[in-house]
Amino acid sequence: MSSSETPPNLPQFKLKNDGQIPEDMADEVLALASRLYTEQLNSYSLSQLMEAGSEAQIPPEFVAQAMQELQERKIREKLAQQERENVVKQSLAIAAGTLLAGSVWVGWTYNTIAASENQVAAQWAQVENQLQRRADLIPNLVEITQAYAQQERELIALLLESRQAYVNAVTPEEKQVATERVDRAIAQFRVYVRAHPQLQSSQLFSNLQYELAGTENRIATERRRYNLAVQQYNQRLSTFPNNWLNQWLGFEKKSFFEADNSAVPDVRFDAEESP
Repeated sequence: MSSSETPPNLPQFKLKNDGQIPEDMADEVLALASRLYTEQLNSYSLSQLMEAGSEAQIPPEFVAQAMQELQERKIREKLAQQERENVVKQSLAIAAGTLLAGSVWVGWTYNTIAASENQVAAQWAQVENQLQRRADLIPNLVEITQAYAQQERELIALLLESRQAYVNAVTPEEKQVATERVDRAIAQFRVYVRAHPQLQSSQLFSNLQYELAGTENRIATERRRYNLAVQQYNQRLSTFPNNWLNQWLGFEKKSFFEADNSAVPDVRFDAEESP
């Protein structure tokens, strides 16, 4: 092979027009050549090992056996290293899969609880609609009271203050407290009506009576639905593993809307009842 020919099995480099190696490759080529030459100087051929063993009075078969065992040990070490790398890769894959599954589960749990919480909020809105409807009927009660007994200032003030308390309430807890005041005010109005039967003959009062009765029934219905939604929501928070996850996600249990039955007025008046 002439000096101008490229040795076989060597990579083909794209040279410049003048046949020179690019400058940015020269240092790398020289460094690699130096390392290969050093490895060659520090290695031994089989004949050299046999000769060294002979000088040390070691039979050639033992040198060959030592080489065989060394090669087998190197192979075992390489296989063990590959196995360790595979175990690490599998562990990382399992950890990544577990993390992904955990993230999906947390996301699903959050969405489920959030949907249940939204259902509670939506149902509470229905309760509020009916409570607001009843509160809006209070001015009619005041009008009737003023028309038949202007001197009943205490009852009128009680009705107006209870409605204003409900209007000013913001949170569900405040709404429930204000609702109890409205209940007591309407109950007091019922007592007044029973003491003054002439009110029951009023067409205005008769119409208001049916509106109040219908509103009270709707309030009771929506309150039951709200409490059912709260019960389902609270059960989700109490179920394992949601019971330890919900605080981390920021969810808290909701309170039931408990009505004070002793204060709820019976708006179905008896026309024949005497004071």
